[in-house]
Amino acid sequence: MSDLGRDEQAIYAYDRAIEIKPDYHQAWNNKGNSLSDLGRDEEAIYAYEKALEIKPDYHDAWYNKGIKLTNLGIYEEAIYAYDRAIEIKPDYHDAWCNKGITLGNLGRYEQAIFAYNQALEIKPDHDLAWYNKGVALYNLGRYEQAIFAYDRAIEIKPDYENAWNNKGVALGNLGRDEEAILAYEKALEIKPDHHLAENNKVNAMYNLEGHEQAIADLEKAI
Repeated sequence: MSDLGRDEQAIYAYDRAIEIKPDYHQAWNNKGNSLSDLGRDEEAIYAYEKALEIKPDYHDAWYNKGIKLTNLGIYEEAIYAYDRAIEIKPDYHDAWCNKGITLGNLGRYEQAIFAYNQALEIKPDHDLAWYNKGVALYNLGRYEQAIFAYDRAIEIKPDYENAWNNKGVALGNLGRDEEAILAYEKALEIKPDHHLAENNKVNAMYNLEGHEQAIADLEKAI
């Protein structure tokens, strides 16, 4: 049976459980997860809200609701949901990380970095938090720090092709095109159809060749 079929069956089972026990908060939350797997985000949010009506301190339902709100671009409400999850479970590193991602979507990069730092205090090997911290630092023009963050993500997850690509972009912004090309090549080793890395590599090679040609022309003139 396909995943689609399994999720439909699961929803049917959760509905039967809820019919028997309407205050079954776990069933509402799990129904939300199955609806989410099917891309039915608004219905999933409704299910999480039903779980929270029954158990307002259900941190997983707050977190799951936050993810769906982020997916729908309802960022302020998503942040509120992550904050509720964190209030209930302060060491909820994934909620801190997702709050950071959502803040980043709003261009609030300093606040996003604070959220990633909180996630990393709790879980220092949180590769997604390191990666997204790199994105926020890059957006603030702090390229060296961004490279450091991408390197930490890569240390934890060596096949993190987007971290390799983004490291290349940050290196390129510092004029370190040779290193950038190596980073893009690593991304392409991992994911040969990474079109962005391929395009970035071509641009870096063009920049490098132009730079080398300029030096050669200057030396010839001297």
